[in-house]
Amino acid sequence: MEEKKKLNIDIHEIITTLWAKKKSFLKVWIITFVLSCIWILPQPRYYTCKVLLAPETSNSKLEGMSSLASSFGFNMGGISEDAIYPTLYPDLFESTEFITSLFNIQIKTKDGKIHTDYYNYMAKYQQENWLIWPFLYTVNKLKELSGAPLSKPGSGKDVNPFMLSKFDSDLVKNIGQKIDCSVDKKTDVITINVTDQDPLVCATLADSIREHLQDYITNYRTHKIRIDIRHYQQVVDSAFIEYRAAVKRYSAFCDANSDVSLQSVISKRDELENDMQLKYNTYSTMYTRLDASKVKLQENTPAFTTLLNATVPLKPAGPKRMIFVGVMLVLATIVYSAWLIKKNAKNIIF
Repeated sequence: MEEKKKLNIDIHEIITTLWAKKKSFLKVWIITFVLSCIWILPQPRYYTCKVLLAPETSNSKLEGMSSLASSFGFNMGGISEDAIYPTLYPDLFESTEFITSLFNIQIKTKDGKIHTDYYNYMAKYQQENWLIWPFLYTVNKLKELSGAPLSKPGSGKDVNPFMLSKFDSDLVKNIGQKIDCSVDKKTDVITINVTDQDPLVCATLADSIREHLQDYITNYRTHKIRIDIRHYQQVVDSAFIEYRAAVKRYSAFCDANSDVSLQSVISKRDELENDMQLKYNTYSTMYTRLDASKVKLQENTPAFTTLLNATVPLKPAGPKRMIFVGVMLVLATIVYSAWLIKKNAKNIIF
């Protein structure tokens, strides 16, 4: 049986080979530095704003069990009578309906030059790296020659989440990448991160998203109760009208027959009195239910405690230009070194 040949690497030869090419490395570094700066410097700055929320526990029946479980290191925050509980909020942020609801938010840039809704701001006022302009121009020209419809901005007011245009669909995806929501599974603290090219727009959008999230969850939690309240209010109004009509009939009959002692008159008066009492009982019962529903509405309206408010960021979050250039120099060094080693493999590996 033939013995496998062992490959030996001469470290000294590798160092000698690389050192002999030190001038070439200098050229590679200069070229890499220049190209990296040309690419990263035109990249627009972006800012990040963070908001922290603590939602109210929605299921009071399970509070005791949840407390007992937490003492053993388990979290039962996902157990809820609601279909939407905190751990599903990140999925809510990815929904088209939620993102399109942000289109009408009025924003203003820090320099005061732009004051419009968020849809037009994203569609018309986003800065791009000028190096990709020729590529975008070429793509649009190819689409025109092929007869493909070009994506054009519409109006944020008439966007239909069920049927988006190509432009609006791309815009929804772009916005979805700018907003992020995460939930701590142990504490249920909600973290909302918003990224934008303008610091004031970033903070405005973060605060508006917080309000949209609260309104969305509140509407969901109280939807059934609000329907009940509208129903009971209609029934109460109708019952009150019928009760007032019964009172008028009874009063008019008693006034017209105050001196009459005939049994038929007495029977008719008792009948009208009973009808009036029934109408009053119905009105009183429905009014009690209406009041109970209003109390239930207040009980089921969730409360969110804002742990960290939205503030206008003072420093940009990126791009990290120096880090990018440094990483490019390191990669260029590694790639060029690997190429030199491969080129001189006969002298290095034996």
